Amino acid sequence: MDETAANPLLAAPHTPPAFDRIDASHVEPAIRGLVDELTSGLRALESSVEPTWSGLVEPLERLVEPLRLAWGHVTHLMSVLNADALRAAHEAVQPAVVEVFLALGQSRPLYDAAKELCARADAEGLDNAQRRIITKMVRDAELSGVGLDGAEKERFQAIQRELAELSTAFSNSVLDSTKAFGLTLRTKDDVDGLPQSLLQLAAQAAVDAGDAETADAENGPWRITLDYPSFGPFLQHSRSRAHRESVYRAYISRASEGDHDNGPRIERILALRREKAALLGFASFADLSLASKMAPDVAGVRQLLDELREKAWPAAQRDFADLTAFAHGHGHEGDLRHWDVAFWAERLREERFDLRDEELRPYFPLERVLHGLFALAERLFDVRVVAADGDVPVWHKDVRYFRILGADGAPRAAFYLDPYSRPAEKRGGAWMDECHARSRLFAAPGQGVRLPVAHLICNGTPPVGAIPSRMTFREVETLFHEFGHGLQHMLTTVDHESAAGISGVEWDAVELPSQFMENWCYHEPTLIGLTGHYETGEPLPRAMFEKIVAARTFRASSDTLRQLHFGYLDLALHHEFEPGGDESIVELQRRIGATTAVLPPLAEDRFLCSFGHIFAGGYAAGYYSYKWAEVLSADAFAAFEEAGLADEAAVRETGHRFRDTVLALGGSEHPMDVFRAFRGREPSTEALLAHTGLLNLEER
Repeated sequence: MDETAANPLLAAPHTPPAFDRIDASHVEPAIRGLVDELTSGLRALESSVEPTWSGLVEPLERLVEPLRLAWGHVTHLMSVLNADALRAAHEAVQPAVVEVFLALGQSRPLYDAAKELCARADAEGLDNAQRRIITKMVRDAELSGVGLDGAEKERFQAIQRELAELSTAFSNSVLDSTKAFGLTLRTKDDVDGLPQSLLQLAAQAAVDAGDAETADAENGPWRITLDYPSFGPFLQHSRSRAHRESVYRAYISRASEGDHDNGPRIERILALRREKAALLGFASFADLSLASKMAPDVAGVRQLLDELREKAWPAAQRDFADLTAFAHGHGHEGDLRHWDVAFWAERLREERFDLRDEELRPYFPLERVLHGLFALAERLFDVRVVAADGDVPVWHKDVRYFRILGADGAPRAAFYLDPYSRPAEKRGGAWMDECHARSRLFAAPGQGVRLPVAHLICNGTPPVGAIPSRMTFREVETLFHEFGHGLQHMLTTVDHESAAGISGVEWDAVELPSQFMENWCYHEPTLIGLTGHYETGEPLPRAMFEKIVAARTFRASSDTLRQLHFGYLDLALHHEFEPGGDESIVELQRRIGATTAVLPPLAEDRFLCSFGHIFAGGYAAGYYSYKWAEVLSADAFAAFEEAGLADEAAVRETGHRFRDTVLALGGSEHPMDVFRAFRGREPSTEALLAHTGLLNLEER
């Protein structure tokens, strides 16, 4: 048996990954071998590189792809099937991976060739996508320290290595501390108020954790965890204030104590990022981050945040005053504390709109939601999504596989869907990642192009026994969100991998398709079309849909302010905070919270210790991107509203235009040019303010 057959990480770049065979023992030999091949190949390319597309970009992509794919599969499994052996293997080879990609980024011969090719783009006849790719190559090399020499270059490389290690350690600590907590409840009084769906989930969690050999929703015991399908509904519904406080305090202190303490890692990450920025000539890491984004500068980001805060702050204060009055009128004594807000907000929503999440759940079984989601994709974008379970290996029995077909029935793309929460091995949240990018260079023999394949990862409510997964409305929105990301990756028409799909898209524009798709959850034919009671098959009653729409802007100002709080905090940490200075991170968090949180964080709040977006993900000095892109996505959906949502022909025509611009062009054009191509003008905040109920508040 040859090495490729023995080690599934060494498969050809067009074949589906053998996720059922990849084992921790495969990681070190495969990755070390690929690093060695890339290292020797880089030396050869540097000695023969030519400033042409075929002499620089294509050989470089061929050189990098085997390691990029294999390492991508390993890091994917670290997120969805985390285990001690895999962690150890990942930790053992990560420094070598960082080292070789540093060498690539800092290669002077490749940088010089890219600069020369940029100058000769017209003569070479490069198209827009190719021009964007080589321009990005030059910029990325400069941001990777290609201009550094001697001790500065060595220090930059050491910083990059340490940051990679810290990021992995941060993520692992959040996962470990999340799964370490469990509150086991044994009496009926302990679970008073909890909905049946949570009781079923908690009883199953108790069995899984070894708290009992058997458990059921009626008799318990019940285990509450910090995984969101458990934690979120518990804070909303538990009538035990003491238990809510216990769970809330555990949640805000994740990864902040003992072996899991991320506090020192945060200080170190921020110090290293600041030093890295200084080496590259930037005043702050935020300035460095924004050098490759759509937003012009820190001032431009703050202008957007300030504009939204000006609308949201007074409205959020009124929200809290209303909530406090309601709670006091229904028996609550004293001030509202952090662990009270979700509980009383849910009671107020129930009373004001006669709407309860538990009444909605039965209408959103996962299979029915998927059917409706795929029908929407067909209506808007003229594609078909078909199940292909069993066609490729998967990493867990719950993972699904689907193919996307064009109007002519020809394959366009494919995706894996990992829908359910698994707190013992899968990190929280939801995300889309690429498995394969569209590429003409890596097409299988006899095929013109390698089709894109995506990973769509959610942490939704799992099935319990014979009862199927019944989604909350928020979980439905999350699925639409991740599918939006997937559509941009999968429906691209760009054949150059570095500009296909989400590749090369400025980070603060990448949320446009995902947030755009969420809007369809409030479109009556779409939403009712994806419902079907899991027992009777009956669609969601129209009266319930009207309640959902009426409740859409309920406490929207508070939700907006929460996102703004994260955005301001992220920006402050990376632009003005001085590690080791007079102000601590906790003090900074409180200072920012004074103007962005109606109920300021508790003194012991260590939320930052689990803020993986900015310390273990790609959102450092970029969390504002959610709001930046939400302006784009709301304005994009407004195009459908203006065309007439009841006019099927107009919706289809507008959907095709969205497909052929936002989804198709990917990183081949600047996102502002792509937006203009779709919308005919630059974006406005008006649609976002209208959708969130914040437009013309002073007139109400």
